[in-house]
Amino acid sequence: MDERRVPVIDSSLRHILRMPKECYECSGIVINGRRIKSLVFTTDLAIIKNCDADAVFAVYPFTPQQSISNAIISAAHVPVFCGIGGGTTRGMRTLTLAKDVECQGAMGVVLNAPVTDLNLLAVSRIVDIPVIITVVNGETDIAARLEAGADILNVAGASRTPDIVAKIRAEFPDVPIIASGGNQPDTIKRTIEAGANAITYTPPSTKELFREMMAKYREM
Repeated sequence: MDERRVPVIDSSLRHILRMPKECYECSGIVINGRRIKSLVFTTDLAIIKNCDADAVFAVYPFTPQQSISNAIISAAHVPVFCGIGGGTTRGMRTLTLAKDVECQGAMGVVLNAPVTDLNLLAVSRIVDIPVIITVVNGETDIAARLEAGADILNVAGASRTPDIVAKIRAEFPDVPIIASGGNQPDTIKRTIEAGANAITYTPPSTKELFREMMAKYREM
């Protein structure tokens, strides 16, 4: 058999949301022996169960809750990185959440950009899984974040993400970087070329996916 040929087996019923092929042009980040290149940025369990991302990036705009992280980790068939606050949710609560999601089976914890270095340091000392710190602009003191225990940077600078990634990569050539690539091939490619090791992909909403399906049904 040609070693370059990869056998593919698909379900006759499941419609799998495929990650853009551009995501797999990056190096990936190897965590405990598993290489992560694509992370689906969602808490929608239906999408999580029906996509081919390497991991789930479970960060959402509400205070983190253990019941939500437990549901996602239990349902996902791939590793999950859980948000534990850092903005509105700070201090001791982030430590409790970090320990809880580690025990639930999370692969890593994600802290929001406003978290203090002291808070970051405390989280890094209480868990034995990677601590990811979010970076939203190019003025962030990356050295201080790394010194405080950040293992991975998560760059989320909207349209400026590639520029921020490039700046960090120039100063810290070996730091692991996850970066938001949106959902367009060109933005994903630019982010990888800037130096991102892994990409968070923003999937279409369930509503958008349903709209496409219903349009096909109406043509049948």
